[in-house]
Amino acid sequence: MNAVLPVGKLPHHLLADLLAQAPSQHERVLLGPGVGLDCAILDMGDTALVLKTEPITFATQDIGWYAVQIASNDIATTGTVPRWMLVTLLLPEGKTTPELVTTIGRQIFQTCQRLGITLVGGHTEITYDLHRPIVVTTLIGEIEKARVITPRGARPGDVVILTKGIPIEGCAILAREFAPRLERILTPEEIQIAQHFIYEPGISVLRDAQVAIAAGRVTAMHDPTEGGLATALWELAEAAGVRLRVDQSAIPIPPLAQKICAFFGLDPLGMLASGALLLTAPPQDAPRILEALTSAGISAAAIGRVESGAPEVFLIVQGQEQPMPRFARDEIARFYEQQAIT
Repeated sequence: MNAVLPVGKLPHHLLADLLAQAPSQHERVLLGPGVGLDCAILDMGDTALVLKTEPITFATQDIGWYAVQIASNDIATTGTVPRWMLVTLLLPEGKTTPELVTTIGRQIFQTCQRLGITLVGGHTEITYDLHRPIVVTTLIGEIEKARVITPRGARPGDVVILTKGIPIEGCAILAREFAPRLERILTPEEIQIAQHFIYEPGISVLRDAQVAIAAGRVTAMHDPTEGGLATALWELAEAAGVRLRVDQSAIPIPPLAQKICAFFGLDPLGMLASGALLLTAPPQDAPRILEALTSAGISAAAIGRVESGAPEVFLIVQGQEQPMPRFARDEIARFYEQQAIT
């Protein structure tokens, strides 16, 4: 009962029990806190406000850029474009210089300008006993209420689609933070390509979401972040109250990502996967969505189906069905903890 919890997300059962006690009921709350529900949605009459808070705790390089992009991804999964942002910047004691502050600020401001986001407030401080910068963003978007998409919308018969592949973000972080170790298995060019994963294919899914929505009916979207694709699939199943059946061979994993994961002994299904967009669509719309994404230069694949039944996720491996693994914490978090021990 009093065991110390590991680094990473709270266990789903603990989070669900905690949120069940939260004072989150209000007539204007269209979507409140819940497992697999990344954004809050408030009823503003004809429109809805979509709100998201997101911390960046693993990445250090380009952390300001990361902070804006990752929060924007969750806003995008509701069909909304991010408009306003607040930032909390926590900086490490004994390591913070004016240059560090200026660099992170410039990253945040330039990324906001590129995405059309206005900074409206926040908080900054140098924090006791902190070893690396942490950036927490709160993003707000506005959309016509009738056009809001939530993870609860997936329906039996829908096709499950994944864009780009996995685990884009996780491999980029490893290549940036542990490049010298990867020199044992990768060429300098391969390391540079992996480090550049955050830009190409990229960790933003704003465009992925917009292209998909314009091409056909999208019933649900989810952004695989901490805990990877496996956790995102479980969260989607639980949010929508459906069963998902996913073909392992259909999940796109770049060969370079496979090499990095194998070298560090990490499962790509459970690793930070920002850049991939998970979405569901009726079977009559899925081909148009896939074609539109491909035509826009965004790789995409149909990886499974939505079925009726209790919330479960099954993985088809060489024709055999097995439960999708559940990751108590992200593979990156597990790896970082191992490094601290050794």
